[in-house]
Amino acid sequence: MTDDNYTGVTTGTVATACSLAALDAILDTPDIACVKVETPKKTLDIIIDECKRLSSCKAYAVAHKNPYNDPDVTVDLAIVSTVELIDGTDEDANVVIAGGEGVGKITKPGLQIPVGEYAINPVPRRMIVKNISDKIPEGKIAKVTISIPEGEKIAKKTMNPKLGIVGGISVLGTTGIARSMSSDAYKNSIVTQLDVALASGIEELVFVPGNIGEKLALERLDISKEQIVQTGNFVGFMFEEAEKRGIKEFIFFGHMGKLIKVAGGIFDTKHAVADGRREIMVAHAALCGVGRDDLQRLFDSKTTDDMMDILNEVGVSVEVCNSIADAIRDRCKQRFDLDLNVFLVDMEGNFLNDNMNVTKS
Repeated sequence: MTDDNYTGVTTGTVATACSLAALDAILDTPDIACVKVETPKKTLDIIIDECKRLSSCKAYAVAHKNPYNDPDVTVDLAIVSTVELIDGTDEDANVVIAGGEGVGKITKPGLQIPVGEYAINPVPRRMIVKNISDKIPEGKIAKVTISIPEGEKIAKKTMNPKLGIVGGISVLGTTGIARSMSSDAYKNSIVTQLDVALASGIEELVFVPGNIGEKLALERLDISKEQIVQTGNFVGFMFEEAEKRGIKEFIFFGHMGKLIKVAGGIFDTKHAVADGRREIMVAHAALCGVGRDDLQRLFDSKTTDDMMDILNEVGVSVEVCNSIADAIRDRCKQRFDLDLNVFLVDMEGNFLNDNMNVTKS
């Protein structure tokens, strides 16, 4: 089952495994402890925690998404599939998939699933159909209901509420195999914010690094929650995706400690990737005439908040922050066809540069 690239399985793979086990239980296969699931990449052996036949035509199975090398909120979550065989005709599809407790519903356009449907993505749906359809008796339809009992609680830790997915989490996966969040899975989740905003007709967007930026932007700007797009550390990726979708102008709002990196051409703001905060701050302070001794103090500082205290003491904080905001705009224009209105703030949401034309009164 494992190889060097294998790290875990998706919620879609576990849901498929449970669906297969439940159907097997209806078809008189006793003591199901493991099933083979065919994913888009390979066939995987998935352990089933519990499987029970409820009647001659109905059964359920439960499995957990095992831990792997990733901070995934769905790890260890119980996923349940209840399968019921009902009468059908030759014209009917022989698999019908629905969501149950803890599986979210789509309420906003722009996602892969239409409004009103359960948030079970296309690949998991296809996996379920492919793995069970050949086993369904002639003249029968398998009604598959996926439930995630803890899903509604876990959903609060995901992007789902922002994307208009209510009542639970999504059943996801594009390959059936889950890999570290370092990149693709997380990027796929955050870029959907753009699609939802555009499909909802929202034009004036505010890009923020994360939850703190969102909270402060809602407090300080005259905007709604629907206008906010979180970039995470992938600023360059999100700006590129915005450009692809024809978005030319937006507000870039956030704490100085994050946004200052972009002034130095750092578009992945994860600390382990690059950290030039003090070097960038010292360069702009020097351009604004700060003396050598104070530049050394800036360079020796541990945080941008400490640096701002020094700049306030010297009396050039706004001038330096304006210079940094201009550099952020220039860096972005060099790399993308974008025009940004940059708002630099401290942890209390106080504005550090002069752009305050859309603030709350």
